[in-house]
Amino acid sequence: MRQDYNIQELRKDSFNAKIFPSRVLEWIAKENLWNIWVPRSYGGLEMSFSEGLEKLKYLAGIDGSLGWTITLCSGANFFIGNLKTEVAEEIFLNTEKPVCFGGSGGVFGTAEKTGNHYKISGTWKYATGAPYLTHFTLNAAIWENGTEMKNPDGTPLIRSFIIPAANVTVIEDWNSMGLKATVTHSFEVKEEVITEKYSFVYNQTFLPQPIFKIHFSVFADLTLWVNYIGMAQHFLEEARNFATADKLKNLKKILFNSNVQIGKFSEEIEQIIKIEGVFQEEYIQNIHKQATASVRDLSKEIIQVYPSLGIKACAEDQRLNQIFRDYFTATQHHIFTRTE
Repeated sequence: MRQDYNIQELRKDSFNAKIFPSRVLEWIAKENLWNIWVPRSYGGLEMSFSEGLEKLKYLAGIDGSLGWTITLCSGANFFIGNLKTEVAEEIFLNTEKPVCFGGSGGVFGTAEKTGNHYKISGTWKYATGAPYLTHFTLNAAIWENGTEMKNPDGTPLIRSFIIPAANVTVIEDWNSMGLKATVTHSFEVKEEVITEKYSFVYNQTFLPQPIFKIHFSVFADLTLWVNYIGMAQHFLEEARNFATADKLKNLKKILFNSNVQIGKFSEEIEQIIKIEGVFQEEYIQNIHKQATASVRDLSKEIIQVYPSLGIKACAEDQRLNQIFRDYFTATQHHIFTRTE
C-alpha cells in the first residue's frame, strides 16, 4: 500500500464499485478502522466518542459505502465490550488477520439451549460487509426443552451470538440501487452448536473503558446519523458543480445545524460516561427525535435540490448520482424510519 493513498484515489477506487477492491480493504486494515472503538490493549484505536463520530462522518464524506461499511463493522467490533474477557482475548489477541465483526440486528433465527450450549439455526438479512467479515453477529430467540423462553414481562427472550465466518453461509442477495460496495448480503446458519461464552447481551459490558458505558441505542443513533451528514456534505460538495450557491444555501444551513447538534450530544455523552452516569429514557428519546428530524430535513432538501441540477447530474458516470443513490439507500435503514 502506497503511503500517499489519498481521498481522491479512495473515491476513484470506490466509485460504482460492487465490492471494495483489495487496496481499499488493505487501506482500511492499515488505518485500523475496523477497530475505532476497540481498546488499545486489544489492538484497537480506542477513540473517544467525539473522535470516532468525526472519523465516521469524514469517511462517509469520502464515499457512502466506505463510511457505512466501516460504521457498521466497527460498530459490531464495539461488541468487544459485551464479550467476556476470555472470549475478547481469544478473538482479538490471537490472530494475525484484522478482526471484522458484522451481522444483523434482526431476530431471524432460534437458539436451542442445552446445558451451556446453544444450537443456532436461521437466515438473517442485511449483514453489512458480509464478504469482509471474520465473524458474524446475530440475534436469536431462545428455546429450551421445546419451549420458547420468555422474559418476566412476557416478551421473547433474545440473546446475541458471535460465530466465525467459516461456519456461516453467505447468501449473495444484495441488489440495491446504492451502497453497493457494502455488499449487505443475507446469511444462513444451520444447527451450529456453540458454547454459552460466545453469547452476549446489549448494554451488559465487561470492559472498563468509558466508551462501553454508552447506551447502545444512543451509540447506534449517533454513529448512523453522522453517515447521513457525511453523505449529504459530499452531495453538497459535488452539487456546487451543477448549481448556484443560492440553490444550495438551505442544505448548507441544515448541515450546519446538524453538525452543531452532533457536537453538543457527543460532548454531553462523554461527560455522562466519564462520571458513570445513567442514560435517562427521556434523553435517549430526545437524541433519537433530533436525529430523525435531521435526516428527514436533509432528505427533503436533497430531493428539493436534485431536480434542478440537470440531466448530467443523473448520469451514472457522475459521482453526484452515486451519492444520491447511496444516501437514499441508507434512508431505508429502519433506525430513523420506524414508527415511534
